Amino acid sequence: MTYQQTLDYLFARLPMYQRVGAVAYKADLVNTIKIAEVLGKPHQKLKCIHVAGTNGKGSSSHMLAAIMQQCGYKTGLYTSPHLTDFRERIKINGKMIPKNHVIDFVQKHKEPFEEINPSFFEWTVGLALDYFATEEVDVAIIEVGLGGRLDSTNIITPHASLITNISLDHMNLLGDTLEKISKEKAGIIKPRIPVVVSQYQSETAPIFNSIAKDLKSPIEYADKNYKVLKHSMVKGHMQVDVLNKKNETTRHYELDLTGVYQLKNLLGVLNVLDFIEGAGFLIEPDHVAVALKNVCGITGLRGRWQTISEKPLMICDTGHNEDGVKQIIENLKDIEFSHLHIVFGAVNDKDISSLLELVPKEATYYFVKADIPRALDENELMLQSQKFKLKGKAYKSVEAGLNAAKKAARKTDLIFIGGSTFVVGDVLALMEK
Repeated sequence: MTYQQTLDYLFARLPMYQRVGAVAYKADLVNTIKIAEVLGKPHQKLKCIHVAGTNGKGSSSHMLAAIMQQCGYKTGLYTSPHLTDFRERIKINGKMIPKNHVIDFVQKHKEPFEEINPSFFEWTVGLALDYFATEEVDVAIIEVGLGGRLDSTNIITPHASLITNISLDHMNLLGDTLEKISKEKAGIIKPRIPVVVSQYQSETAPIFNSIAKDLKSPIEYADKNYKVLKHSMVKGHMQVDVLNKKNETTRHYELDLTGVYQLKNLLGVLNVLDFIEGAGFLIEPDHVAVALKNVCGITGLRGRWQTISEKPLMICDTGHNEDGVKQIIENLKDIEFSHLHIVFGAVNDKDISSLLELVPKEATYYFVKADIPRALDENELMLQSQKFKLKGKAYKSVEAGLNAAKKAARKTDLIFIGGSTFVVGDVLALMEK
């Protein structure tokens, strides 16, 4: 098999949630456990940090990976979904898994895996854990794919767990209330393993506290232990002063992840480091500062409030649920522009009415369909948006919508691209051409 044939096999033959939605979701760990047994239980050979949450788990995972790498540890990083290259999901020290390793893995395990009949995600979790164990990483940062309790990544036993926040998303699979969703996310809490929750929420804290108590797992809320004293933007970096309430010390950080929502993620990451140090890792504060200033360069993270053009200013962000869109709107308030253009797409298996209610009414919209089967038809999206008094035209692709926005925008305008991770992925793929 060539690399392309291998990708075609993984993408087309195997159920992939990001492409086809709920039909690909397998709500148990049976297949993943069988895969791990075929592979010699690689997850038992790894020291891990497990990261779950509705929003911020990808950014938090990349922050942690950058820090551990900067501290000198050989660091594996597993995240999902990818934006333009499948191999973005599996990295060691910021470098994507080699194509030949993917080919060899699929060829070697295709026959026994087909007897298990795994999903795309189960395949890739097996690949990642096997790769990290084979390469003998010092630590692996493992991001949950969806939910927590029944997610394939939940076969690991980490040194610490991080849950970023809880908001309404994937309600068809996880439940229609914050309480139900938090129970699924809390499924990553392991007996006697410390867990950090980035953001205290009164609706979900009792659930986390109860489960942690039953499992005798130390639990801390990052925004109870750390506090952002002030923040500002200077020369493309967010300047942040953070108070550590445990020892009453203040440290200054420069973040290259400039979305205001990253402040919540930062506190969770700093709190997790307290537990990681307790597990025997040496974490130097200066290394933490350097890493947080260069997360994108160290790990290759993209699509989080990412500026892709200056004149006109073009920014993309993968925020795609109610909480994520609220954060985007907060960021937009800090930017001066003459007129706002929004290239907007969505998936077809979510109720997006709450998003359409939130987004700016005064913007010009370019309704687009990302290049995946699960994307919502652009004309249907426009019709739904008109009910919320959003004005714009439909375009059959992200490229067509973006070109129309660029043609209409003046140098002092802002073009925002988002609504779906896959819209951002299509835009970044265009930039790579």
